[in-house]
Amino acid sequence: MRQFLGGNVRVMMTGSAPIEKNVIDYLKICFSCPILEGYGLTESAAATSIVDPDDINTGHVGGPVESVKFRLKDIPEMSYLSTDKPYPRGECCMMGPCIFKGYFKRPDKTAEAFDQEGWFLTGDVV
Repeated sequence: MRQFLGGNVRVMMTGSAPIEKNVIDYLKICFSCPILEGYGLTESAAATSIVDPDDINTGHVGGPVESVKFRLKDIPEMSYLSTDKPYPRGECCMMGPCIFKGYFKRPDKTAEAFDQEGWFLTGDVV
């Protein structure tokens, strides 16, 4: 497979939801290279987290990039709480210079996208 792509593949990247563990493990074997998973949105100017190239574990999208902060917002109606043990859960919220300032000519949508402290509410449950 690596030769099929020219033989010079050193690393691959994907950005979306995490790929199923068995699929990403299979692809790593096929292409004989690290496959880095990341997470981001249009509103965050792409990647806000990415897997370290030396991390052999799969099933996650890595840690935050340097320019963004994350926090969880409780979703009590779904019983997702940032205090859940051993794995906190909630809505992923972001803040940092890479986060957009608002929707063009849509102050109503911009107001819905941010909380009172300026955290961008992604709508993604993590």
